[in-house]
Amino acid sequence: MSTIVIVLLVITVIAGFYMAWNIGANDVANAMGTSVGSGALTFRRAIILAAIFEFAGAYFVGGHVAQTIRKGIVPLEYFQTTEQPTSADPGAPTVTSAPADGAPAPRASQGEIRFGIGMLSALLAAALWLNVATFFGQPVSTTHSIVGAVVGFAIAAVGFNAPNWWVLGKISASWVISPLAGGLIAFIMYKAIQRYVLRSAAPVKAAKHVVPIGMGAVVAVLCLSVLYKVLKIDSKGATPVVSGWMATALAFAIGGAVAIVAWTIINRVTKKSNHNPDKEYEIVEKWFARVQPMTACYLAFAHGANDVANAIGPLAGAFQAFTGGGIAKSAAVPDWLLAIGGVGIVVGLATYGYKVVESIGKKITEITPTRGFAAEFATASTVLVCSRMGMPISTTLVLVGAVMGVGMARGFAAIDLGVIRKIFASWVITIPVSALFAGIFYRILCAIMI
Repeated sequence: MSTIVIVLLVITVIAGFYMAWNIGANDVANAMGTSVGSGALTFRRAIILAAIFEFAGAYFVGGHVAQTIRKGIVPLEYFQTTEQPTSADPGAPTVTSAPADGAPAPRASQGEIRFGIGMLSALLAAALWLNVATFFGQPVSTTHSIVGAVVGFAIAAVGFNAPNWWVLGKISASWVISPLAGGLIAFIMYKAIQRYVLRSAAPVKAAKHVVPIGMGAVVAVLCLSVLYKVLKIDSKGATPVVSGWMATALAFAIGGAVAIVAWTIINRVTKKSNHNPDKEYEIVEKWFARVQPMTACYLAFAHGANDVANAIGPLAGAFQAFTGGGIAKSAAVPDWLLAIGGVGIVVGLATYGYKVVESIGKKITEITPTRGFAAEFATASTVLVCSRMGMPISTTLVLVGAVMGVGMARGFAAIDLGVIRKIFASWVITIPVSALFAGIFYRILCAIMI
């Protein structure tokens, strides 16, 4: 293995950790932002819970095969060559063949090295943009950041005809669909909480029935999500362990059992204590504060399982290319790379996540436990439903939309429109800025290393 390849491998591993660190600083903060903002969790406890559930989701459910090319953007055949084709001779390239059994591993071809440099450039570009966005406290989508970076690398390497613009159009549509869906569900949920609990004649009595239902619903959604992901209940995949209907019935049965237990406990507690009628709203918010961390843990687990691929997928692809393992749409991910991603995500939240936590939990609108519960449950439900429909969505966009929906349920005056304008502006420029950074990094690294 040449010195240049070794240097590129070291830089790539560092870039993968840097990307994971930025995912933790920006994206994980979204999952915990509403819980911290409402007072349901302290920042220290949020870090501890995120450390457990993010790492567990990334390491155990993150998958040992991750796509190296987000949404099939890059034409792989361009890099499956020993020599870079010229514009005058764009004919069919010679694909690098795999070694026979027992033969020594081949050295990386020029095409593989260029592909690896492209994945490295995408990691550096997406991580840099996330770092800038986090510095200004702006929640952006890590998925869109890495997609934009891969687009920039593809354009720099092949040309403007390289990216799959149809796929990019679908991703752009998700910018509108996912926040609206999350916002609508959160709006409806908080309006229902206002009407049937907060504005009822006896808020505590009403909450005795609503809170157990909320707990059961959270557990049901969490179980359903885990069953779909862990048991691979997917019509396109292998034969599932259980059917979709069985998983749904099991999830709701578990949720129902939790609701019954919660209702029993709440009734026993309220019978033994006489509450002050002047503090009924305080008691209701305290009960909802017990539910909210459950939803935050679900979001953290799901986020670790889903978004670790944004850092480790390109890293695995680059690692495979640099070591002469060939170029494919997917690459096997060693356990130690998943561990790097999980650790990087947790460290990012602990060291720099406070900026985005403040934006999500405090700046958009005032968050209380009831509002935070509505926003987080709406986000979890939207992500689950849209994922089952195959829609490319971002947890970040859904959660911000849900927080806005809760704010609108209280009236437009409850939303800081200045903060919303800044967040939307950061969403719009994510793909072009990431693409520009990736193109620049690709050209520089190719000039230096090749």
